Amino acid sequence: MSVKLPPVDEARLAAEWEADKEVLANLAANGDVAKLPRAVDVSFKGSEKDFDRVLTIAGQFGFVELDREENEDGDLFLFLECEQAVDEASIRALTKKCLQIELLCGVEYDGWGCEARAGGVH
Repeated sequence: MSVKLPPVDEARLAAEWEADKEVLANLAANGDVAKLPRAVDVSFKGSEKDFDRVLTIAGQFGFVELDREENEDGDLFLFLECEQAVDEASIRALTKKCLQIELLCGVEYDGWGCEARAGGVH
């Protein structure tokens, strides 16, 4: 099954990029080598029914389910993971894909995160 992804609002994408730049700056400050692939997690807020659809679509793009949690307000969150680099182009593509999943599934994209990876001599 192939999914046609919807266009993303450019203003929303720009707003997410502002937040993404802060995360990337923090990673760089911790010695991160952005081109090194690593596990990157993303999260969505929604309902169990919506999460099933998210998993169907996101799985086509290499995402796997990590966890589901409920916060103190009763909001449900789905955490997914994929393996990728965190350079600017990779993160812009990740964010766009997550916003497209948000539009398709009626969930709210809640951001991404990962651990810093320093380059070492092997």
